[in-house]
Amino acid sequence: MNNNLISTKTIKSLFFIIIGCFFLLSCNGKIPGADARKFPADPKERVKQNLKEGRGFTLNDAFGSGGSGGKFEFASSNPLWRASLDVLDFMPLTSVNYSGGIIITDWYSDVNKPNESIKITIRFLSNEIRSDSLNVKIFSRNCLNSLVNCKIVETDKILVKEINKQILKKAALYEKEDLLQKGKKRKRPE
Repeated sequence: MNNNLISTKTIKSLFFIIIGCFFLLSCNGKIPGADARKFPADPKERVKQNLKEGRGFTLNDAFGSGGSGGKFEFASSNPLWRASLDVLDFMPLTSVNYSGGIIITDWYSDVNKPNESIKITIRFLSNEIRSDSLNVKIFSRNCLNSLVNCKIVETDKILVKEINKQILKKAALYEKEDLLQKGKKRKRPE
C-alpha cells in the first residue's frame, strides 16, 4: 500500500511539472530569453558579453536581501562610472564600489603645499548622464604642522561644479563612442 501512495505522489508531481512547462511554452512557443542567436556558444564569449553588458550574479540578488531604496547597477561599461574614474585618475582611491555607487579618494596634496590636501567623494544617484545623477563633495584639510591641528571643511561649490562638468562631458563622449561601436556591430554582414 505504501508503494501505491508513493507512486501517486510522484505521478501528481510529474503532472504539475508537465502542466507548468506547457503553460510556460504556450506563451510564445519557446522559453523566454533562450534565443540561441543572441548568445555566443563559447562560454568564454558569453562571459565577455555579460561583463560588457554589466550583468552579474550575487547572493544578495538571489535571496532578495538589500536596501529599501532603489537599485542601481554600475559596471565598467557604464559611461558615467568610467568618466568619473578617468577624471579622478590623478588621485589615490580609498573606496570604489560599483553596487554601492560610490567613489571615495584618499587625501591628496600638492608637493608644494604639503599642509593642504583635498578629498573627493562621488555618489551615483542614477545611471543617466545628467547633472543630478552625481553628488560630488570635496573636502579640504588645512594643517598647521604636518597633520597636527588640522581643520577639515567642505570646499566651495566652484570646484564641485567643475569636477561634475568634466565627468559629464567625458561620460557623454563615452556614450557617443559606445553608440557608434554598437552601430558598427549591427551593420556587419553575417
